[in-house]
Amino acid sequence: MTYREACKQAIRAAILADKRVFLMGEDVARYGGCYAVTKGLAAELGEDRIRDTPLSEGAYVGAGIGAAIAGMRPIVEIMTVNFSLLALDQIVNNAASIPHMSGGQFAVPLVIRMATGAGRQLAAQHSHSLEGWYAHIPGLKVLAPATVEDARFMLQPALDDPNPVLIFEHVMLYNREGDLDPGVTAVDITSAKIRRPGRDVTLATYGGSLFKALDAAETLRQEGIEAEVVDLRVLRPLDMATVLASVARTRRLVVIDEGWKSGSLSAEIVARVVEQGFFDLDAPIGRVCSREVPIPYAAHLEQAALPQAAGIVAAARAAVKGA
Repeated sequence: MTYREACKQAIRAAILADKRVFLMGEDVARYGGCYAVTKGLAAELGEDRIRDTPLSEGAYVGAGIGAAIAGMRPIVEIMTVNFSLLALDQIVNNAASIPHMSGGQFAVPLVIRMATGAGRQLAAQHSHSLEGWYAHIPGLKVLAPATVEDARFMLQPALDDPNPVLIFEHVMLYNREGDLDPGVTAVDITSAKIRRPGRDVTLATYGGSLFKALDAAETLRQEGIEAEVVDLRVLRPLDMATVLASVARTRRLVVIDEGWKSGSLSAEIVARVVEQGFFDLDAPIGRVCSREVPIPYAAHLEQAALPQAAGIVAAARAAVKGA
């Protein structure tokens, strides 16, 4: 199935399984969602479970927080990560903080889904990757499903979590197809996953960049370089044990992050590897990130601004061959 259908089926199953679960957001009901993830669900499940909201991120995220505190299990959809900044106060000062400020008296079992990333020529107000900002905040769990399996099965454990969980769905993944193993009925939301084993260099990434890293690994294989690809997928809390174990095997690391390099999630990963695994390294750590510009509209400039497989190959090659 497609990644889009996996997201849709996850929402549908969660609502059918628990009367406390509902989804709300801009254009999610009658229109079917900006990326058609919820198309048809309002007709099937009713508009009390798939709820259109006013165009006010701060208002409906705040309503979701209130519903969560009151015992519901809301799924709030924010159309794009850039628009989530309009609800930053609600997410950071309320959702993440209330369980701590109340001394544990109030839980906020809220799930916020949002589209992230670039590649669709939607320009600078719709295309950025700000997951690293939210991964900075204690009290939040931050997920970035890249595969159909994770898109289908990460939602339920997120809803089961007593604290707020943010799920970032990359816009370039919605049309990607993958096989869903009928034997898999759940995934964990605590650990990274090795998507391709290797011995020469670790490629650590997440979300939309995962498949670019896998393409790069195939190119490197043809050169005799076996790259291990680690899908971080849980951005807070980071599963550094998996990353460090991989680096101990390969002794080299390249981090691929669609966020900007300055102050990025990639910077945090590099710092932790230097702190905890420096003596396992045989080469400087490489990073492949977005250019330090707002994402351009023109297709050729947008692609030039983003991490690409060729750049990942070059960084891995430099780590292995020192050139």
